Amino acid sequence: MNDMPSDSDVVTRLASVRHAVVQACRDAGRDPGSVTLIAVSKTFGAELIEPVLAAGQCVFGENRVQEAKAKWPALTERYANIALHLIGPLQSNKAKDAVALFDAIHSVDRPSLCAALAKEMEKQTRQPLLFVEINTGAEPQKAGILPENADEFLRACRQTYGLTVAGLMCIPPSEEPPAPHFALTAKIAARNGLSLLSMGMSADYGLAIRFGATHVRVGSAIFGERPSP
Repeated sequence: MNDMPSDSDVVTRLASVRHAVVQACRDAGRDPGSVTLIAVSKTFGAELIEPVLAAGQCVFGENRVQEAKAKWPALTERYANIALHLIGPLQSNKAKDAVALFDAIHSVDRPSLCAALAKEMEKQTRQPLLFVEINTGAEPQKAGILPENADEFLRACRQTYGLTVAGLMCIPPSEEPPAPHFALTAKIAARNGLSLLSMGMSADYGLAIRFGATHVRVGSAIFGERPSP
């Protein structure tokens, strides 16, 4: 069984990831300021998140609305300028809580969710950044819009539901090289006039930056291996 990482382990890993992001941007001829590092804190408690906050990391990713509701309000009281990103699937009946809690939602992927988000964003007068999730590998077990349906769905987001979509998100199949999936997502974004790309995780964020990622979602490379359920 792995020991829980110490505060210093987590801070050292964070510094290493930040350095790697800057280096990947330089290698790609990009401004490091064009890439947002999302520290994926799902399943980790406040005792591991606090040292990362203290080291100046402000942007965090969570997979579940209920988990985020339980642990983040107390942290946001103590630390300013925190931005929370929902990177996991979102049920339409959780749209109210998601709009209230998150500054960005990366998993817009069906009409019922669009309708629920539009209603809550108007009611709460909050405008979280919205990313449409693309299921680039057409994996039946994964959420997301199929690439061939992306243009039509994006039109519906804008015209039918009045949503402002900021970008696209993808999670390539784990058993396939990620580069073609990043390239496909970037291509769909470009032809739809979208400037933000949520691509790349701990194993491949450097490559994602080369393909234009503006948001990289890094969890285990910062926090270590996730605890067993």
